[in-house]
Amino acid sequence: MSKIRILLADDHGVVRKGLRFLLDRQPEMEVVGEAANGRDAVKLAGELTPDVVIMDVAMPQLNGIEATAQIVKRNAAVGVIILSMYSDEGYLVRTLTAGAKGYLLKDSAEADLRAPLKPSQKSGRFSVPLLPKRCWKIMCGNCNRKASKTPTVY
Repeated sequence: MSKIRILLADDHGVVRKGLRFLLDRQPEMEVVGEAANGRDAVKLAGELTPDVVIMDVAMPQLNGIEATAQIVKRNAAVGVIILSMYSDEGYLVRTLTAGAKGYLLKDSAEADLRAPLKPSQKSGRFSVPLLPKRCWKIMCGNCNRKASKTPTVY
């Protein structure tokens, strides 16, 4: 099985280095590039064709929401996971509308980041979460009807 190719996009070098350190310890994962701003993230996603982009929201030159929209528009197969310090509903809704497949807070546990990137034993493909549980509650907290199919959440 081939490795999961990951692009890191965050304007803080120490965050990128920390993420790289965590992910490089996983034998099934490979960090193929790093971007310090949204424009570079879009460019590198096109050049490197990663399976996953781990994207910060607030970055210079092009924010993570706009970068996500551009990446997904060019290649819908790329799974963008937002990793942000912002826990308010507005960012969540905007990133998901832009095409992100998941939204994790930077204070999440290490396992919360790794789990959605692990390949499925059956298909061999990676799977990113639709929404973490707390975000699902925000999005559907006022729903009066039950969903016909409960999504897999982490």
